[in-house]
Amino acid sequence: MKKNVLMIIALFIASLNLRPAINSIAPLIDSIREELVMSAAIVSLLTSIPVLCMGLFSPVAVKAGGKWGIERIIGLSLVVIGVGTFIRLFTNSVSLLIITALIAGIGIALIGPLLSGFIKQYFPKHVPSVLSVYSVALTLGAAFSSALSAPLQKTFHSWQSSLAFWAIIAFVAAIIWWLFVQLQVKKSAPTASVGTKTILPWGNGKAWILTLSFGLMAMLFYSYTAWLPQIIQGMGSTKSYAETSFTVFVMIQIPVNLLVPILLKKFPSRRLWLVIGSLLELIGLILLILHVEPWVASAFIGIGAGGLFPINLLLPIDAANNAHEAASWSAMTQSAGYVIGAFGPIILGWIHDASNSFSSAIYGMIVIIVLMMIVQFASTRKKSQTAEYGQKSELMMD
Repeated sequence: MKKNVLMIIALFIASLNLRPAINSIAPLIDSIREELVMSAAIVSLLTSIPVLCMGLFSPVAVKAGGKWGIERIIGLSLVVIGVGTFIRLFTNSVSLLIITALIAGIGIALIGPLLSGFIKQYFPKHVPSVLSVYSVALTLGAAFSSALSAPLQKTFHSWQSSLAFWAIIAFVAAIIWWLFVQLQVKKSAPTASVGTKTILPWGNGKAWILTLSFGLMAMLFYSYTAWLPQIIQGMGSTKSYAETSFTVFVMIQIPVNLLVPILLKKFPSRRLWLVIGSLLELIGLILLILHVEPWVASAFIGIGAGGLFPINLLLPIDAANNAHEAASWSAMTQSAGYVIGAFGPIILGWIHDASNSFSSAIYGMIVIIVLMMIVQFASTRKKSQTAEYGQKSELMMD
């Protein structure tokens, strides 16, 4: 019991590090662009590169986890994130800032699919609940980095110091992971995942459908993350109001993450909650078009995003029979999915540079949501809610 508690604590603190390197950028975009003279398309790379890394390096993560152990690679990845983030303290050029995004992105990419395998391996009967801990921590990391980046810049009188601050959490997480997980595993038994050959399900049609669902969700999510404050400012709001609305978008995802396992116990249908999440995002974007109070629109978008992410994470775990399959299915959905997602911020940046407006981009995101809902129906066929997933859901939610 004590070992499980320590592992959950380590999982929580490790998961805090999956978004600060990305979310800390948006509140400081104006300062970064002014000092380094960057176009909207170039500055969007600071969000898109880590997301693209999450796509390109997820298969590497699974192979490394199979060869050297899931636990060991997660610990190493936390150090990589810390190093990439710390280097930002010395950033004085566009190229170096982009390199830091690449380094931190590789670390984030290695952790993502392996945490799904870690949860499946050590908490097979409580996957939704532990996945909720992971999602809440991830969202908290995003919320803190979004809300505190601007105040930290004022405190340190430097956007570089503000960005580099988040390396502290990564290095602390690496130490805690070593003490609470790796040493505990070594004491009890050799790492179960070492020496396991894991193959990604590239030839599986179901895996591709789940991947597309994840990719469209990621495309929308990282578009909001990169540009929502600027979209709201473009509607005539002040920078302070736009930042507050963005904080609402991020913070409201925390209670949603906590509610997901409770809602799934009462209504296990993945399809139901995927469609509801998509509709809420759609309502939020329509409210932006109608110039309804932006923070209200941000809240709708945040509630939708907060529900879509953990359920999309759960789908490949549902399809897996063991920890290594969970890691491989998660790696595939995140690999190609994050590559798809990386294009969201870039496309919005291009649209802004070409039209000096985000209005067209909002309509484009509405089209993506409609397409995503069609894919969600394909990824959750009727039998998956009864026969295929029903028994697994009961096991996972005991």
